[in-house]
Amino acid sequence: MIKLACAYLGSVLVAAALSSGPVQARTYDIDIVHSNIVFFIDHLGFSRVVGVAREFGGSFEFDPANLPASSLDVAVKVESISTNNQQRDSDIQGADWFNAAEFPEITFVGKEFKQTGEKSGKITGDLTIAGIIQAATLDVVFNKEGENPWDKSHVVGFSAKTTIKRSDFGLKTALGMIGDDVKLYIEIEGRGR
Repeated sequence: MIKLACAYLGSVLVAAALSSGPVQARTYDIDIVHSNIVFFIDHLGFSRVVGVAREFGGSFEFDPANLPASSLDVAVKVESISTNNQQRDSDIQGADWFNAAEFPEITFVGKEFKQTGEKSGKITGDLTIAGIIQAATLDVVFNKEGENPWDKSHVVGFSAKTTIKRSDFGLKTALGMIGDDVKLYIEIEGRGR
């Protein structure tokens, strides 16, 4: 689920293309200090459990003159996923859920980058969770592209969201009690090299 977060990077690529400024082809690294991946999943219909990925990273290449040539590669450390409860976090690392010992990372590789509006786009790619690969698409909104006034670095920012089914990745424990749909929300800043 978190790896969708990876897709967010691809979004940046689309988003940057939507900006009005003079964007040039360049490579960006995810600025972990100013980026977040958050997910929500239903608990017995009473509430939604909130989780975050604390450790993730990746990079992407973007050429506004040739959007289809963009690239995106992101990874989330499964052991960094936190739901603010030690017992639950320990459970989801286990074999019935993410199986972090065998599959320590969730990854997302962007494959297709499309602009859908003045400041919106979609990124479709391969999401891998617990060793299973499925296509996933992020809806992306471009926020801003320009110079960071503090350190003068070149930065792009975007917001993205998607919904995946955990059962598509073999995570079927407690279906019917714990939701199948996982909603992902991503806020990303990419820092140019």
